[in-house]
Amino acid sequence: MSRNTNNEFTVIGQITSVYGVKGWVKVFSYTEPMDSILTYSPWMIKENGQWKPLKVETAKKHGKGFIAKLDGVTDRDVARKFCGIDIAIESSLLPDLEEGEYYWSQLENLTVYTLSGELLGRVSHLMETGANDVIIVKGDAESIDRRERLIPYLPDQVIKEIDLESGTMRIDWDPEF
Repeated sequence: MSRNTNNEFTVIGQITSVYGVKGWVKVFSYTEPMDSILTYSPWMIKENGQWKPLKVETAKKHGKGFIAKLDGVTDRDVARKFCGIDIAIESSLLPDLEEGEYYWSQLENLTVYTLSGELLGRVSHLMETGANDVIIVKGDAESIDRRERLIPYLPDQVIKEIDLESGTMRIDWDPEF
């Protein structure tokens, strides 16, 4: 599952920190399963507002994430420049989903309404909790209040309708909760 998309590119992970002294970096994957990040090529990074390919010499699982040796990066100081940078791929490389399935990136920024039409806000992001995913909906000046709500992502039970074309989600949820 990916984090965000701008249609052409989808963010699938992030370079978090340096690893060792020979130019390796730690990578956190947003994909499900996590090691799917290693199957995508090329990785793309945004530099000066432009997407450009990032060549990876080798990468492997390490602890709860991965480490990667970037092409042409041979020391810790150069590797440090990549820390905090999102890793993206061309969205066309993502596998097609079954009917009713969505990438997280497709749900982010959807406008969320209750079944009675009350505007709760927009989907800020999603998080995994083990039992089920949770959508975080943040209220704004146009919503019924400015509250942040954590709502279980339970299709058919709570999530009643997702309309990507109109950018809306309808949920069966008490705004007071």
